Amino acid sequence: MRSRLLDPRDAAGLSVHGRTTAAVLVPLYVQDGRLHAVFTRRRDDLRRHPGEISFPGGRRDDADADLLVTALREAEEEIGLPREDVEILGALQPTPTIATNYAVYPFVGLIEPGHVWTPSDGEVAEILELSLPDLVAGHGRERLVRRGVPFRTDVYVVDRHLIWGATARILHDLLERLPAAVV
Repeated sequence: MRSRLLDPRDAAGLSVHGRTTAAVLVPLYVQDGRLHAVFTRRRDDLRRHPGEISFPGGRRDDADADLLVTALREAEEEIGLPREDVEILGALQPTPTIATNYAVYPFVGLIEPGHVWTPSDGEVAEILELSLPDLVAGHGRERLVRRGVPFRTDVYVVDRHLIWGATARILHDLLERLPAAVV
């Protein structure tokens, strides 16, 4: 899988539109022969992206040595995933958020299955572990309305969980890079 991902240093140097620089971790694990990804559902009372499903992450702090440190720090803060439990496999293409003007840099990490999560009370409503085959099966295009504006976009729906926007674009990049046998 590493050979299909971007080098983290190279990816961090790519330019993407966005006023605020942020990073996310795409935590993956294998269980019962299936690859799974870990997501968060953000609290409904948050000012930015309320109730949306995303990968754990956030904006870069001045104290962060680089964007990879940002992704690992944010995953530890948001879901209780210790940095030392993550094997970084590579990175994905950075992507902008449209409404909030973030430049999001995704890093892919392998973790062990069965982790006991500790969600951040202030940010995370729920932690989701979704298999990549279920995500592929749930891919489609839907008409959404946000801030009164209708638009058609790629989405992934598993059970009642709707993934769209920057997270869907990151997920699409990941799925495109993985061999079919893995997904």
